Amino acid sequence: MIIREFYSTDITDSQWQLVEPHLPKAKTGGRKRKTSLREILNAIFYMLRTGCAWRLLPHDFPKWRTVYGYFQQWHEDGTWRKLNRIFREKVRLKAGRNTHPSAGCLDSQSLKKAGTGQETGYDGGKKVNGRKRTILVDTMGLLLDVVVHGAHRSDHQGLILLATWFAPLWQCLQVIWTDSTFGGKDFIYWVEHTFGWNLNVVSKKQGQKGFEVLPRRWVVERTFAWFGRYRRLSKDYEYLPTTSETMIHVAMLHLMLQRLA
Repeated sequence: MIIREFYSTDITDSQWQLVEPHLPKAKTGGRKRKTSLREILNAIFYMLRTGCAWRLLPHDFPKWRTVYGYFQQWHEDGTWRKLNRIFREKVRLKAGRNTHPSAGCLDSQSLKKAGTGQETGYDGGKKVNGRKRTILVDTMGLLLDVVVHGAHRSDHQGLILLATWFAPLWQCLQVIWTDSTFGGKDFIYWVEHTFGWNLNVVSKKQGQKGFEVLPRRWVVERTFAWFGRYRRLSKDYEYLPTTSETMIHVAMLHLMLQRLA
């Protein structure tokens, strides 16, 4: 039970009932766990939504070092990725979909880097000095996987990084829609024969001027818009790109819990 003022980012009782069974259990032996995992989640979701630094978490949450410790532990042991998979499947089932998608959408987003960090660069096309997110989503816009890298890397290089790590997990995808920056006949052929991914480029209509919603591609653009709800994701504040990837998994978990309960 939470004895403090309710924050809009707090998970509800029904959401907690959904997520609690999937959190790591306390180790047997030793001292009994005193920290509420529900409050740990609430603090992390608060940090993501407001964009505050770890040290500036409100004092009615557990101590910031404790909150950060759980975040980092679940980052290292794969808990955040596991939760993203479990609740993506739940959302898909609720929508009447198969748990394993047959199609996906791929795109990248360049954003400024705040402070120092590993793997940064300059995106000459977007004129952004920082990092780039290359994400793969299903046709509902739910995150399948993400890789964060220097903004200087091309979209081809970002796709190769993503596929090198995660292509074996997504052989269920019969087609992946993307834009022309991931195109090129030779590259598409190479990707299909190297990773087993069938890329389908959705290009602008001939003579199109200005903005127009394109079939399939709007799905992944909407996912980037969802990221915009979380100030911590407005820039890349993390020293390590892998931490940035985890922040995205946590944000998606928060969004999916809101859909389910």
